[in-house]
Amino acid sequence: MANLKEIRNRISSVSSTMQITSAMKMVSAAKLKKAQDAITAMRPYAEKLTELLQNVSSTLEGDAGGEYTTQREVNKVLIVVITSNRGLAGAFNTNAIKAAKEVAESYAGKQVDIFPIGKKGNDVLAKTFTVHAHHNAIYDNLTFDNVANIANVLIEMFTTGEYDKIVIVYNQFKNAATQIVQTEQFLPLAPIASDVPASTGDYIFEPSKEEIVLTLIPKSLKTQLYKAIRDSFASEHGARMTAMHKATDNATELRNQLKLTYNKARQAAITNEILEIVGGAEALKG
Repeated sequence: MANLKEIRNRISSVSSTMQITSAMKMVSAAKLKKAQDAITAMRPYAEKLTELLQNVSSTLEGDAGGEYTTQREVNKVLIVVITSNRGLAGAFNTNAIKAAKEVAESYAGKQVDIFPIGKKGNDVLAKTFTVHAHHNAIYDNLTFDNVANIANVLIEMFTTGEYDKIVIVYNQFKNAATQIVQTEQFLPLAPIASDVPASTGDYIFEPSKEEIVLTLIPKSLKTQLYKAIRDSFASEHGARMTAMHKATDNATELRNQLKLTYNKARQAAITNEILEIVGGAEALKG
């Protein structure tokens, strides 16, 4: 059994760790509320924009998407991996990185490059893949305009033929304890179709429907990327809050076990001292 000093040191160490994990849990909980409100408020807009794009394009004939829907032979693929800049978030980053590797394996024999958003994904994937660029600072000021600049870079890389396909891998926020890894095709756009019949009303479009679609597509792509990053941002704080909650519970349990071990060891030491005193007194009497 470890001596009392070693057990006291372990109790002190575990208590310090517990304070840190508890503080991180509270910080993540505060940030999660804001991030959750942001993604919850944004989803209806993103869905309505997609619905509007589908409704207008469903009445067009031929290729209404222009260069955004160009289907080329896939030889060069770019995977946009959205992770966090910090760890201690359970399997949050690991799941996204694993999914990105699976996507890359599905294009074996092709040129597959990585476009990481978040330091953790960049650190891991740069060891085995060619990293085109990374945008770790986006979380310092997560706004639509900043994300739109990244989306413009991705759009340009596709339209100029630098890449034939662009895929996004990220964690979708469901709740604080659940994040779902999603793989979405960013470009080229899949053929736009809607299950809802096109409106037969007499509408006047200004400018033309074709111009409206070509204006909506870039806006929709920027919104898609912004939504993915927002989802990942909320998922990160949810995963970290859950991980730190479990870590705090485990540290509390370990500290209680160490205290029990310490009390038993202390009691045994006191008992031995009493026995030694009694034995010495009996020896003096003899």
